Amino acid sequence: MSEPQHSRQPENPTSPHRPKALSAGRAVLLLLVVAAVAAVLAATGILGRKRAQAAVADNTAALAAPTVIVNPPALGQPQQEILLPGSLEAYTDSPIYARTSGYLKKWYFDIGAHVRKGQLLAEIESPEVDQQLAQAQADLATAETNAGNAKTQAGRYQELLKSDSVSKLDTENFATQAAAGNTTVKSALANVQRLQQLVGFEKIYAPFSGVITARNIDTGQLINAGAGQGASEGSTNNELFHLAASQTLRVFVNLPQVYSQSLKPGMAADLTFKEFPGRKFVGKLARTSRQIDPASRTLLVEFDVDNRRGELFPGAYAEVHFKTVETAPSYIIPVSALMFRSEGLRVAVVDANEEAKLVPVTVGRDDGATVQIVSGLDANSRVIQSPPDSLIEGEKVEIVKPAGSPHP
Repeated sequence: MSEPQHSRQPENPTSPHRPKALSAGRAVLLLLVVAAVAAVLAATGILGRKRAQAAVADNTAALAAPTVIVNPPALGQPQQEILLPGSLEAYTDSPIYARTSGYLKKWYFDIGAHVRKGQLLAEIESPEVDQQLAQAQADLATAETNAGNAKTQAGRYQELLKSDSVSKLDTENFATQAAAGNTTVKSALANVQRLQQLVGFEKIYAPFSGVITARNIDTGQLINAGAGQGASEGSTNNELFHLAASQTLRVFVNLPQVYSQSLKPGMAADLTFKEFPGRKFVGKLARTSRQIDPASRTLLVEFDVDNRRGELFPGAYAEVHFKTVETAPSYIIPVSALMFRSEGLRVAVVDANEEAKLVPVTVGRDDGATVQIVSGLDANSRVIQSPPDSLIEGEKVEIVKPAGSPHP
């Protein structure tokens, strides 16, 4: 038997090359897949590193930002009491010197004595001045006699000249002598009056009513006339007495410039003294210097206080309490919030971006614990309570709440 015949399809002339084409396609696809996987892995690694770097940067910045405590400033009172040191001085205070030289004969009042104006305080013996006065009076009498004689002769010659009994030249000479005699009399009289005044200065009188606060002389002491002039050995050229009128006392206060516009004429101030606990003395604003001292930026103010009872002494220290009316709102912050920089006084606040801002401020009253800010802050300012010295403008800060504060 013959084998069955199988039908065969005609062979493709290109069939010997087909396996190679399939192998190349698979290789390209594999390479693409590998490249895609590698790209995905690379992108994932890069993104991971960037995220890590960003996290490190954020963490570093967060750790570097200083932590601060902020509080709004307290609103100052529209009317507040200012406490300032004051110095008491006598309303009239004067040293008394001698106007003539000699020896002290007697003094009549010691320190603490109340004297009236014109009352005799001391006497000086000046025998040389007394003798000079006697001589000057004798010279005046001689001058008056000579002047009278010259006047009489001049009158006679004037009458004789009418009848041509004397020459005109002689008449004029006698008239000149009479005029010169009058001048000599005036000169001698002025000298007598000068010496009379010197003799009058032998008695020392009180120039005003007050209290003797110093006596620098004693009986028998050599006194030189004038003040601050050269004195011989054993003599004195210092003041004889010191007299103070203390019925009314002046109280001088250096008022800070920021309060200078709040003063009103006649405004009252309370004065307190350590030696009078619980008591207040009332002073009235009398005057100001009307000039700010450029060194201390203060205004010199004078209050007058009644001292007719004599309880207060000139030279004493007083605490002056007076109320001022604020012309603009002020704010109170702790002293620790102040920053002293080379460009001036600053206060650190936190803005809406949690960044520090150093704002210039004007300071008013300072009691050591808190300070009044006249300008530079407002009610919404977030003031850093104790800013670090290294804090700079625009620096990021982290706000923390103090221990024990309520949580929002």
